[in-house]
Amino acid sequence: MKSSRVFLQQSLQLSLSPFTFDASCSAEARRLVIHHTLVSDTIHRQPKMPTTTSNTFAKFGVRPVINACGIYTDLGGTVFSPRVWQAMQEINQSFVRMVDLLEHSGEMIAALVGAEAARVVPGASAAITLGTAACIAGKDGHAWEQLPDTSGLKSEVLIQKAHRYKYDRMVRIAGGRLIEVGTPALTTAAEFEKACSARTAMVMFPAHLDGRSGTLSLREVSHITRQHGVPLLVDAAYMNYPTSIMGEYLDAGADLICFSAKYFWGPNSGGFICGRRNLIEAVAGIDFTRYESGKYLTFGRPFKLDRHTIVATVAALEEWFAMDHDARWLSYKNKVAAMRAQLADLQDVVTAARYFTMDERLIDEPVSCMTIELEGGPSQVERVSNELLAGDPSIATVVLDDKLVVAVDTLLDDQHLQIAARLRQILRP
Repeated sequence: MKSSRVFLQQSLQLSLSPFTFDASCSAEARRLVIHHTLVSDTIHRQPKMPTTTSNTFAKFGVRPVINACGIYTDLGGTVFSPRVWQAMQEINQSFVRMVDLLEHSGEMIAALVGAEAARVVPGASAAITLGTAACIAGKDGHAWEQLPDTSGLKSEVLIQKAHRYKYDRMVRIAGGRLIEVGTPALTTAAEFEKACSARTAMVMFPAHLDGRSGTLSLREVSHITRQHGVPLLVDAAYMNYPTSIMGEYLDAGADLICFSAKYFWGPNSGGFICGRRNLIEAVAGIDFTRYESGKYLTFGRPFKLDRHTIVATVAALEEWFAMDHDARWLSYKNKVAAMRAQLADLQDVVTAARYFTMDERLIDEPVSCMTIELEGGPSQVERVSNELLAGDPSIATVVLDDKLVVAVDTLLDDQHLQIAARLRQILRP
């Protein structure tokens, strides 16, 4: 998933009442109601340039940045749509019972993705930690207090050795102990079977690594976990398109799935975990609510949310499901084409339309960025990237595979034309 490394190197209503369902209403029916209610005004919804003054930026000593990197935590995540911003403003008008807000927002998310239950949490990393805690402690209130001390509790978390990645350490926060299965080149079903024991609390599976050579697939792993009664947690932080994929992990056998809100244009500090009801209930018991008013001093107190993040996460997810994604991708393609046309007459400048993936690779389709190769090679590419960042306006880009990458999925209004104009200034002989 996208990290800060590359960059550093160079409307939901107040009452949540628009979608109220009878208990007998199916998940599919709920999704259809939400879709048809929102689709009329969310087709091809794109972030827009906010109306601002320079006062706040000057006060905090920062400059606005044109984000041509994509969705990154270190650049603030996303810019909210008018509907999401409205939901945040409306919920700000009154206090609410956070327990109720989290319960109802979870029901709305579960209806969208087709899960038994869901819970808004402060990001996908927090979802991994809270999900691990739920798998270790279950619904035992005393265990909620005991964590991250796992004495007397199951605490082993199995992961294929070839699936180790930077976010797997989040299980350690809850007291989980990562146990590698297999070798970097191969994991067999027999090895995974043998690794499951009375000490196994959970299996962790990074969705973006499903299909890696030599590893067991999600369905193969879930077949084993079901036989042993071990919960399977899937980290699918940015795996939200096509939208159907969000529910397909459940069909493949996942018990818990973790998502980040910023990847569907929600809050940088938002996300959700969904899956089996009993495990989501355990997450709800462990998290920050009722710490001061309940019976147990729970492990999850630091994972606090404000009401604005909760409603914004739901509102953004609703928009994501209602959006015309074909039109969204077409808009990216058109922006890239417009930039390339502006640079076409520059000598020794080679541009291409590419897709900058969430795990920081360049492939052909679908188009989401322009790449630039320069006669001066990698050193010139780095200089241009640094000059863009230092300029006014400040333009953040990515340097990858000796190419300058200009991502358009986070550009607002006509910023792609500003970038093209600035590039012409820098690259003109």
